[in-house]
Amino acid sequence: MEETLRDRIQGIIDNNDVVLFMKGTKHFPQCGFSATVVEVLRRSGSDFQDVNVLEDPAIRQGIKEFANWPTIPQLYVRGQFVGGCDIVREMYENGELGALLSPQEG
Repeated sequence: MEETLRDRIQGIIDNNDVVLFMKGTKHFPQCGFSATVVEVLRRSGSDFQDVNVLEDPAIRQGIKEFANWPTIPQLYVRGQFVGGCDIVREMYENGELGALLSPQEG
C-alpha cells in the first residue's frame, strides 16, 4: 500500500473517535452488512464518522490491507480496529460494544 494512502486512512481513524468504513453512508447504506452495523451503532447511541468506500476505490481496497481484514464494513473505535458486521453485532448483543463506545475517563 502506498504511504500516502496509509497516511490518509490513518488520519481518518485518528481524527474521529468512532469511524465506520462502509458501503454507502450512514443515511443511505448500500449493503445489508453496512446497514446492520449502522443500526447497531444507532441503537448504542454512538455518533460516528462514516466513510463511503464506494466513492473511493483506493480507500475501498486500501482499508482491507490496512487492517488485514478482507471485508467491509470495518469499525474503528478510538484508533483500534474492532471488526466487521458479525463481530460488531455479537459485541452489541453481549454488551461489549456499549462498554467500548462509552466515553473514556481521564
